[in-house]
Amino acid sequence: MSNTNNTPESQGSQQSSHKSQRTQKTQDSQESRRPRPMEVLRDARAQLAELTGMTAESVSSFERTEEGWSLEVEILELERVPDTMSLMASYQVELDAEGQLTGYRRVRRYERGRADARGPGGR
Repeated sequence: MSNTNNTPESQGSQQSSHKSQRTQKTQDSQESRRPRPMEVLRDARAQLAELTGMTAESVSSFERTEEGWSLEVEILELERVPDTMSLMASYQVELDAEGQLTGYRRVRRYERGRADARGPGGR
């Protein structure tokens, strides 16, 4: 048989200790819970499409930065027939560490069927 004091003071102390441990674990998990790259990609495309009203077709570049994430997203700006004549645009998209869009800008506009030039004088 053990000798334990189960007074209201000791119960309150135990409950307080358990509560602070749970609070610390919750804070730790929120701080360590960063979105996975695929979550960032999906969310960025959805956020950009919602803001612009245009279809985000693909992500052509993606990297983690000091502030969060930086992506280049290809957008269908104007659909034409034939499809190779549709107007596309590349958008530079910035997101914070949690994956929330903080800014975007169009950096290039092109016809879907056109390839980039390969340097001076090249095609």
